[in-house]
Amino acid sequence: MAEKTTVLLSDVTIKGNIIEKENLMTDSKIDGDITADRVQTYESSKITGNINSSNVSLGGTLKGNINSDKVRIKSTADVDGVLNQKSLSIEDGAKLKIKAETN
Repeated sequence: MAEKTTVLLSDVTIKGNIIEKENLMTDSKIDGDITADRVQTYESSKITGNINSSNVSLGGTLKGNINSDKVRIKSTADVDGVLNQKSLSIEDGAKLKIKAETN
């Protein structure tokens, strides 16, 4: 059975929490918490809220906390919050105002 992926493009704005059992890819504006197995954000995304996921890849703006096994912060990311993770990778050029905690 193939994995399901929910895609939210840059013209989408959501106010409220998102719960996705599998994968979420977003380039949109979200004001609320995100819970998904895997979360990928892209350069135009603007998220105000917390992310709970087993695997997170950030490319956009996030003001909130992350609780994840694996966090990857891309060079286009702007992150302000607390990261609670087992594995963390950060590309050169990312803007960070974070506190990282390893669990």
